[in-house]
Amino acid sequence: MSETILAIDIGSTKICAIIAKIENGAVNIQGHGVSKSQGIKKGAITNIELASKSIKKAITDAKRIAGSNITSATVSISNAYAKSLNSTGIVNIPHKDISIKEINRVMQTALYNANVPNEYEIVHVLPYNFRVDDQDFIEDPYGMNASRMEVDVNIIMTQKSNLSNLKKAVQSAGVEIDGIVLSGYASAIATMDDDEKELGVAVIDLGGQTSNLVIHTGNSIRYNDFLGVGSNHITNDLSMALHTPLQIAENVKIRHGNLIETSNEIIELPIIGDEENRNGVSLEIVHSVIFSRVEEALMILAKSLEKSALKEQIGAGLILTGGMTKLKGIRELAQSIFPAMPVRIAKPSNDIEGLFDELKDPAFSTVLGLLLYRAGEHTQYEINFQQELLHSKEVHEENLSDIKIANTINEVEDIKLSKVRKETKEEKKQANKPVDSESFSFDDLPDIAEENSNLIKKFTNWTKQLF
Repeated sequence: MSETILAIDIGSTKICAIIAKIENGAVNIQGHGVSKSQGIKKGAITNIELASKSIKKAITDAKRIAGSNITSATVSISNAYAKSLNSTGIVNIPHKDISIKEINRVMQTALYNANVPNEYEIVHVLPYNFRVDDQDFIEDPYGMNASRMEVDVNIIMTQKSNLSNLKKAVQSAGVEIDGIVLSGYASAIATMDDDEKELGVAVIDLGGQTSNLVIHTGNSIRYNDFLGVGSNHITNDLSMALHTPLQIAENVKIRHGNLIETSNEIIELPIIGDEENRNGVSLEIVHSVIFSRVEEALMILAKSLEKSALKEQIGAGLILTGGMTKLKGIRELAQSIFPAMPVRIAKPSNDIEGLFDELKDPAFSTVLGLLLYRAGEHTQYEINFQQELLHSKEVHEENLSDIKIANTINEVEDIKLSKVRKETKEEKKQANKPVDSESFSFDDLPDIAEENSNLIKKFTNWTKQLF
């Protein structure tokens, strides 16, 4: 089964749209488009019209390359206004076997028990721990025999107004939203491997104007946080410190950004408002400005990690992704700030076919994570934005109460029931009460015992005639 999907990462510095085909769980990219963000600051939409134009440009480019006219998309939503809360659900299992129906029931119970504020809307309900008859840390309860099941969930929600503005901007670009995924969650999907998921890992996405932190332990995202600082802040700091235009400061950051080595080399830079003269600047100052800003951002994220109370459960360490990770020496700096944790810089997964060279950059982790999310690499049994239970089980749920098993016990019960109904009918006749014509009766059915005895008599007579 083949499905064409559109994923849109709505970032603060760029909008990226990718059209891909999903066939048997494999993702094959057909086309992509990238445009500069407008009307979006620190993850929030500040101008719907400008944001819509940027989104439309990226979508149009992707459609032109892919030759597709897709009209619905899965989009990312910034961690900026996302909040989390934990909840628990408990249900009894009447048939003793845990089916998808029972899992859905316990997830919905956990959501019902949560104290979600009226001004917020649910984005994800993520289960991180199932308990079956007091047995903890069940990876997959499906098919197990139990009398009771519990689940602990992490509910991620966002303000309705923020969500409404996002929908308006995307719809104005000519596309309907069929899925919404938290941007930090999408980045984690694109960069984590199976071992890291198993051991527990923290993922930090260092973007243009924002940085996201998510912690994945116990089969799911347990914690997410947001920092309104990104690589654009380094550019602004350099522009102010060196008295040079923003574009020049950006070029200096890309060319000379180094967090390990310092140099006394002097570079000539234009001065803001003075086109004729140039200013000589030491690379030592450039290093100092960049180092201060990156160190500050990582220190704040380290405090957030401590605040999560999940640090002891992060066995696989820290993954860094996003555009800012292209700065030389950022891994070493992060290692010094997170001393007891292994740190690696991650590019998006290689499981995606047709990946353009441009998209192999850490800055595109989120949009590729959206594609993988749609391909089934979401948390098992999560409830999504559309209140659907997502799972990979190929099952056809049936209502077991409607199934009549033709065994001896049931036949006996039916015979007993028919006798009771027959007696009731006779009583009604004697009492001159009306008999319900639609009520079910076995009166017209032949008696099984009599039929059997007639068959035996016929068989005996036939054998006598034969011999």
